[in-house]
Amino acid sequence: QVQLVESGGGLVQAGGSLRLSCSASGLTFSTYAMGWFRQAPGKEREFVTAISSSGHRTIFSDSVKGRFTISRDNAKSTVYLQMNSLKPEDTAVYYCNADPLYSNYEGQTTPPSWTYWGQGTQVSVSS
Repeated sequence: QVQLVESGGGLVQAGGSLRLSCSASGLTFSTYAMGWFRQAPGKEREFVTAISSSGHRTIFSDSVKGRFTISRDNAKSTVYLQMNSLKPEDTAVYYCNADPLYSNYEGQTTPPSWTYWGQGTQVSVSS
């Protein structure tokens, strides 16, 4: 059974930083590209960033480029999202996603329904 468990969310002031983690089990982590998405209240889920299975390729949405970084540790089956210079508009539930095809993230749209999702972690940024 595949499980993705996010952690690290919380409340932070604007300009602050948070580091999210997503720990995976039940899959061969090193063969999956990983993505982060977020959903704010009343809005659709949107793409944030993704990283290839090897970690050599990354992609970011324009809204977070230059502020967020993504990394992974295949030995720990964990992907990280470092969020700096946080803004109130970054407030959302953040979800990680596992997809064997990095190319599915390149369109920055919702991945296929058969990919795996975590339960989400809340990030709140106060002004």
